[in-house]
Amino acid sequence: QVQLVESGGGSEQAGGSLRLSCVASGDTGGGICMGWFRQAAGKGRERVASIYYDDSTNYADSVKGRFTIAKDNAGNTLYLQMNSLKPQDTAMYYCATDSRYGCRQSARYWGQGTKVTVSS
Repeated sequence: QVQLVESGGGSEQAGGSLRLSCVASGDTGGGICMGWFRQAAGKGRERVASIYYDDSTNYADSVKGRFTIAKDNAGNTLYLQMNSLKPQDTAMYYCATDSRYGCRQSARYWGQGTKVTVSS
């Protein structure tokens, strides 16, 4: 049974920073990638950032240069460092993993989410 638990969300003013964490337990079978996603009120879920088995990364254009995804050596904890926050970053943030592509919307395992609110 794989479980993902996110933390680190909260309220921040525009221009501020937050660091999200996602702790994974259970055996995912060593997936190709993991990802952070977000869903704002009334909108669909979008992928924010992906990190692959070789530590390569990929970002949505809206966060490129401001957000950084990372994972610990064991691959059990996923991070999202969010700098220069904007009100449009306000959303529920989720991490995801899978035995293969945890960076896709089709990922099998999801956390419960952590809420990020950015005020102007």
